[in-house]
Amino acid sequence: MLTTFRKLLSLSSCSLKEIQRNSPLMETEVVVRNSPEIPQDVLLDIFALLEIPDLMRAGSVCSSWRSACTTICSQPKLYKRPQTPCLLYTSESAGENVACLYSLAEKRVYNLTLPDPPIRTRYLVGSSHGWLVTADEKSELHLVNVVTGQQIALPSVLTNESVKPIFDNAGTVDKCELWEPMHDIDLDFQYIGHNMTIHALDELRDFFYYQSFIFPDPSTGSYIVVLIHGLSLQISFARVGDCKWTLLPPGWDYQQCIYTDGLLYAFTRFGRVDTFDLTSPTFTMNTITGCMKNYIPECMYVVQTPCGDLLQVRRDYEFIDTDDKKVICETKKILLYKVDMAAKELVKMKDLHDQVLFIGYNQSQSLSAKEFPQLKPNCVYFTDSESCVSNYKNNSRDIGVLNLENDNREEILPQLWCSWPNPIWITPSLTRMNWSCTNTQIDNLL
Repeated sequence: MLTTFRKLLSLSSCSLKEIQRNSPLMETEVVVRNSPEIPQDVLLDIFALLEIPDLMRAGSVCSSWRSACTTICSQPKLYKRPQTPCLLYTSESAGENVACLYSLAEKRVYNLTLPDPPIRTRYLVGSSHGWLVTADEKSELHLVNVVTGQQIALPSVLTNESVKPIFDNAGTVDKCELWEPMHDIDLDFQYIGHNMTIHALDELRDFFYYQSFIFPDPSTGSYIVVLIHGLSLQISFARVGDCKWTLLPPGWDYQQCIYTDGLLYAFTRFGRVDTFDLTSPTFTMNTITGCMKNYIPECMYVVQTPCGDLLQVRRDYEFIDTDDKKVICETKKILLYKVDMAAKELVKMKDLHDQVLFIGYNQSQSLSAKEFPQLKPNCVYFTDSESCVSNYKNNSRDIGVLNLENDNREEILPQLWCSWPNPIWITPSLTRMNWSCTNTQIDNLL
């Protein structure tokens, strides 16, 4: 039975339309017609073990397999297969609404049509749990599930306390005031007032958005979206369904966030760790550790390993002059540190053993190469983390895999894709937010 299944799956392609254009469909139909019918419960057990791209192809083989695929998609709890991260990017030749998904597991590209506004006009502010956080040309944020095509509008940027709308004579929002708290470095970063700048709506996203994270919220069965924003790198959050953003107590220089057991842990470049209890009526800030003795001043990432350890990751860049008089940066070395909360210091690590890291504008991940044999152990998969990326739309992106044993760098794909918006890691998911999968939506997936 498994032999037949693998043969049928290998004959199917990445989309129903593509299958209909090619002769393998005829061979597939013959094999299906001459093969014993596989019971639906057995199909469900098999499909639950597939990566999502394989699941979509399986649903295009025949009606009974399609029915099993529809059942899996409409009942995600049946589907427990851990997914290998993919690289999401766009290509001018693919179309304005098309996202390209490069599967590391299969080493092939899938084209996914996403809802308006066109993905090539958006910023990619983050990705977590299979969802993108995107900013459109009016600086409004949307969640997008790239597999299902579900899109959810987040609260307007105008509901953030840091942003004040400016209306024109017709009563339409024309521009925005962006209010940024100021801190004096010589006075231990003491708050000394606010600075105000004015931006057009389409320019606000360049100055306001730094990175966003999505966290499951067990207390409500929904999700929390956390946004690091502004030049001072403050934090606001919203639960799905909220009508406005909630600005957390004044902080500064936040780089990364982790959410667990109702507590949001926020990390600064200087190693300070603040917590916020998002289940409380009031969101007070508690500093659980001050600046680390050997903090990382550059761009850093925080990764929680499967065993619960916290790692800080730093990238060392080399700046390269190109033939067209541009300057690009390439990752040449990655340094790892284990966070010792008790000693308030970072302990340098030599390697990851069988672990694999994914860093960039995605929520940082640590995976086991034993569980994901398609990935390379003791390696870091990275993409750009450049802020104000629209200033570098035509630059080559810093994307690759770095082996921590010898610092050898490998390219994932030849840089033939468009560099805008910035490519990002995403882990495909069938998760839904107050939404059920229909046959029509399955048609769009296949």
